[in-house]
Amino acid sequence: MTQSPTPSLARPLTIDFVSDVVCPWCVVGLGGLEAALEAVRADGITADITFRPFELNPDMAPEGENIGEHIARKYGSTPEQSAANRAMITARAAEAWPDTGNGAFEMRMGPDSRIWNTFDAHRLLSWAHATAGAGGQRALKEALFRIHFTDGRSLTDPEVLADAAANAGLDRARAVEVLADDLYAAEVRAEEALWRARGISAVPAVVVEGKYLISGGQPAAVFEEALRKIASGG
Repeated sequence: MTQSPTPSLARPLTIDFVSDVVCPWCVVGLGGLEAALEAVRADGITADITFRPFELNPDMAPEGENIGEHIARKYGSTPEQSAANRAMITARAAEAWPDTGNGAFEMRMGPDSRIWNTFDAHRLLSWAHATAGAGGQRALKEALFRIHFTDGRSLTDPEVLADAAANAGLDRARAVEVLADDLYAAEVRAEEALWRARGISAVPAVVVEGKYLISGGQPAAVFEEALRKIASGG
């Protein structure tokens, strides 16, 4: 009896990664997703990730807020709970982002760290995608993550954001112009409204093929299983 051939999983997938630059679980989730994509590549499953904007704190003032005070006010966490949570996320991020040539991801969040308004960072990410494609946007996303979580620099400072663009291999001078002229503001607001209308209220939210949602900073194995199932049509 002749066995039926195993159906091929080979296909390109579209992935929208809805996230914020100050979301530590977004760091963890991106690391897990990219590790999963590497694992399924042998089966011909490929994807370009498009980063979509989501602001955790859209009304935050330009000077930001102390992380401990912010977490206590927003979630009612004690300083001890906040410290334990930071330690756990730091470990998860290091596990999800091993050193692949650009240095392992190091979170240096502490009791004096700050949370920022990220609207301008999202404008810059929108610009990067429009001018440098998925690769340029991905490089900028990582640069912004590192500037915030590792270096502790202000995400509301145009010079800091321009430095992130330069670190990502993008045109620093043009990034300065984008930030100064309020470019891509309408695009970011429209995208934020779109994803809210689609029911996204927490990040990271990984939307595959426009309809399959994987929520949270999942480990690579969870993403890999989901991607294989989606690619097989299951």
